[in-house]
Amino acid sequence: MNELINLLERKHLIWRGCANDESTDCLSSGFALFDEKTNGGFPRQGVIEVSSEWGIGELRLLYSVLKEKVASRLLVLIQPPGYVNAAYFQRQGIALDKVLVISPSAPNDALWAAEQCLKSGACGAVLLWQEEYEIHQIKRLQMAAETGDSLQWLFHLPQPQRISLPVTLSLALTPDENGTGVEVVKRKGGWSKGRFVVDMRSVSPQLTVRDSRSSNAAAHSSTVVAFPQLRRG
Repeated sequence: MNELINLLERKHLIWRGCANDESTDCLSSGFALFDEKTNGGFPRQGVIEVSSEWGIGELRLLYSVLKEKVASRLLVLIQPPGYVNAAYFQRQGIALDKVLVISPSAPNDALWAAEQCLKSGACGAVLLWQEEYEIHQIKRLQMAAETGDSLQWLFHLPQPQRISLPVTLSLALTPDENGTGVEVVKRKGGWSKGRFVVDMRSVSPQLTVRDSRSSNAAAHSSTVVAFPQLRRG
């Protein structure tokens, strides 16, 4: 049995959840509570799964890391569910000439594009919106991310009884009147610490709710809206 477990660990098919619950080499999200709950923030490389409804401001947690990862490399968005807000990227300090939008015609093409971008070394971060993944596809993305020292985010809508994927970090996001509700579903090297709320009122007051009359408008604001001027692959 021990030999089997060791073999699975070497193939990155399992890891010991309590093997290392100390802070590792991570990238700060810019939000102290998120960094505390994830022991440092986002991993420097690997695959991050995000379960979220579209349009709840789900990209706000990423901007600090994206800015660092694409300081000298590209940010790639593959089949986003809407247009992308160019002005918001600029306000976050991400130059538009470093942003590439790719719109493949088939899911397998999207996965192929993500893998090539990751392992090329030219892309610091890749964001992919897709609903279905297989374990072997995630393993290929993990290897590509390690090769190119990149981060891969996989966005999908919440799904009941979804299979557990061999990702580095898995998050479930929900809207909250003060910002974004976060549940760490799975974290490599540590246990989940339950749901918590990342307060966005100081950084995104337009995406928080101050009374019930404004809740619908705030909940449907998003950084994934409008813009044709980005380069498309």
